Parts: sequence; structure tokens; C-alpha cells
Amino acid sequence: MKRLIWILWPSFVVAGVAEALFFTLIDPQELYLLGEPVDFSRMTVYSLGFFGFWAICAASSMFTCFIQRRPDEVNICMVASTCKSRVGRNS
Repeated sequence: MKRLIWILWPSFVVAGVAEALFFTLIDPQELYLLGEPVDFSRMTVYSLGFFGFWAICAASSMFTCFIQRRPDEVNICMVASTCKSRVGRNS
């Protein structure tokens, strides 16, 4: 649960800032998707934009948590019998 908060809270804040900056410069009614103008309301575009930015920022935070793992977290042995057999081979 702690890591989930580490991922979602900062990504939420950064997504809010990213959305504010993006939609300050770009009008939602002037967006095009696959060559066609977007026919959604402004609020829908703002919401989709926020959730899109949040997903991208959450993926970035998740990757950061992934690469910050300690070696003992990466090399943990999940099955006790397998761990014992590996220890016996290395000795």
C-alpha cells in the first residue's frame, strides 16, 4: 500500500500541473485525433487529458520504484525448497 501511494500521489500532482500547462497553451476544441477534429465537450477533453497525463506520470513513478529496489528484494527466493537446493549447490 505504501508503494502505491508513492506512485499515485506524486503522479497525481504532476498530472495536474501538466494538464494546466498543456491546456493553457492548447484549446481543447482545436485538438485533432487521427486527422479528425475532436467532437467532445471541453470538460470531457480536460478529464481525458488529466487521466492520460496521470497514467503517463504513474508509469514513470512505477518505473522509478522498480529500479530503486534493493538487491535482496530483486533476488528473493519465493519457494523455500528451491532456495535450499540452490544453497546446497553453491557450497
